[in-house]
Amino acid sequence: MNNPISSTPLPNLIGAALPPPDRALLATADDQPPRILLLYGSLRPQSFSRKLALEAEQLLRHLGCETRVFDPHGLPMLDSSDKLHPEVQRLREWSQWAEGHVWVSPERHGTVTGVFKNQIDWLPLEDGSVRPTQGKTLAVMQVCGGSQSFNTVNTLRVLGRWMRMLAIPNQSSVAKAWQEFDDDGRMRPSPFYDRVVDVMEELVKFTLLTRGRSDYLVDRYSERKGDQEAAALARASGAVVAR
Repeated sequence: MNNPISSTPLPNLIGAALPPPDRALLATADDQPPRILLLYGSLRPQSFSRKLALEAEQLLRHLGCETRVFDPHGLPMLDSSDKLHPEVQRLREWSQWAEGHVWVSPERHGTVTGVFKNQIDWLPLEDGSVRPTQGKTLAVMQVCGGSQSFNTVNTLRVLGRWMRMLAIPNQSSVAKAWQEFDDDGRMRPSPFYDRVVDVMEELVKFTLLTRGRSDYLVDRYSERKGDQEAAALARASGAVVAR
């Protein structure tokens, strides 16, 4: 699909108020830029969740991130294909590549859209030794056709918790999204835009602060106990066979 974003990177941002983070001040940060995957939840040509995701991408790039935006058009419905489908493989590989996610969904009947949920459903908690989402940071946002609501961002937080992600405290809900974007697909200056900037800045900070520590943060007693019990059982089985 053609990118509706205009050639002006950030026309409504006061850049001096949003400098890229000083990674030298963060002991856990290395020289690599944060890697962020953005998902959106609509197939409409004038999708406002897509426009918001692309606006967020511009901000993340300003903050020194590498970004990828997944296009859900070619993704099959869960169970209508297998995990070897090229778009399923792409989604899983990109999730593994990313250190953090941005999830943007419209609100449909008080919750996330099927288009968005289908993307999450294709991401397993475990795939062999790989956990595509565990320990990664997450920012959640929604677009509303009418008055402001928080149903969708609340649902996205539930999904993020289930996927063992580290959801940042801030979030964005854009009311009457149809009037918040101009003809070039760019978000107009407003308190809604400022909140999106806040959310992206916070996501980058949390991603840098947790870099190198995510395995420690999601390390669980119950899993360590299970591993020890499995190892003990394997040793006992080996001893029996040896006899």
